[in-house]
Amino acid sequence: MPALTGKAQAHTLAFALLLASTGASADELNGADTAWILTATALVLFMTIPGLSLFYAGLVRVKNVLSVLMQCFALTCLMSVLWFAVGYTMAFGSEGVEQGPFLGDFGNVFFAGITVDSMSGGIPTSLFAIFQMTFAVITPALIVGAFAERMRFSAMLIFCSIWLLVVYAPVCHWVWGGGWLGAMGLQDFAGGTVVHITAAVAALVAALVIGPRKGFGTVPMAPHNLTITVAGAGMLWVGWFGFNAGSALGANSSAAMAMLVTHLSAACGALAWMTMEWVRHGKPSVLGIVTGMVAGLGTITPASGSVGPAAAVVIGLTAGVVCYFATNLLRNVLKVDDSLDVFPVHGVGGILGTLLAGIFCSTQLGIFSGNGFSEGITSIGGQFAVQATGVVVTFVYTAVMSYIILKLVNAMVGLRVDADEENQGLDLVLHDERGYDL
Repeated sequence: MPALTGKAQAHTLAFALLLASTGASADELNGADTAWILTATALVLFMTIPGLSLFYAGLVRVKNVLSVLMQCFALTCLMSVLWFAVGYTMAFGSEGVEQGPFLGDFGNVFFAGITVDSMSGGIPTSLFAIFQMTFAVITPALIVGAFAERMRFSAMLIFCSIWLLVVYAPVCHWVWGGGWLGAMGLQDFAGGTVVHITAAVAALVAALVIGPRKGFGTVPMAPHNLTITVAGAGMLWVGWFGFNAGSALGANSSAAMAMLVTHLSAACGALAWMTMEWVRHGKPSVLGIVTGMVAGLGTITPASGSVGPAAAVVIGLTAGVVCYFATNLLRNVLKVDDSLDVFPVHGVGGILGTLLAGIFCSTQLGIFSGNGFSEGITSIGGQFAVQATGVVVTFVYTAVMSYIILKLVNAMVGLRVDADEENQGLDLVLHDERGYDL
């Protein structure tokens, strides 16, 4: 069944073993699995609103705080409806139909055929659909951080709507929906390519096409409220357990291991980034430790079903250091105004984690061996080549299509507010409201 096997081909074996041990039918509701995926779905939605919303809102200037909150909230609504209408069937197709390598069939348009009795393995198909919906919600929302403080609200809605259908849904199908990258054996447990690389590459292209904020590099643009950023970061950390451990699609040992490695990588990423700042600048910053946490989470995401705890520590520490230098390179050397560091954190982290999954998933690495879904993978070179292929294809496809969509939207409504509107701030100009009225 595409809905079950699409998340990762190895899930089929794990699920078959579970059925054999319990004597359950593949079409019989598994209460424990259903309860856990219901919880995981709520956790992933919690990542976007309020988690990502608050994390991003605190990082912008006070005149733009509501605009970021509005963008995340509106995207949650709009992406959900688009996923219901056509996104889900493009990514996963319909039950019992063999899927093509590039796009799912259109048998589930408007969730046609998904009834209260429809099953995907041991969980209801409706639950699988909404769990995947929360991924489709947060991925475009991540892009918001790149063009914060300068993009028109209408342009943002149009861009993200087209992008979901042209970029996210096809790549999701390639990896999780029975497509060609999944068939190659790509290890992407919870979204290194599907979520982080696609969102971050689109963010980088958007930052380049739209251009820097007025005064970038010369005018201070410090976060206006790190307190709510830290609150949002905490929500992201907790919600990420649903993101990664929920991708096991069951209440099982693989979900437990995914949760463990997720937590360890987040902690190590935060400590590594904090240490880098402390050594280089003499003081550790709150912004640095929470950004390092996000780097650790994003980097472990593709590998969370393929590695064990020791590997997770290495991945988290590596993420904190590499993403720290990537952030400084993009902002201070290349002078690219990716406002909230989407590409150096999520993009570099997603690429790094996808590649490292190809190394640490090997069963020949002792304490660094894979955690279960990668059993039988011994050739590091061969698997690494598959991972690299997934990274390159996802990067190039996303970059080209995102550029085309941005140019199209610019011709339709214009991407950017004018200089006077940018000076006033998007809260008043676009929404006629203030974030604070003290």
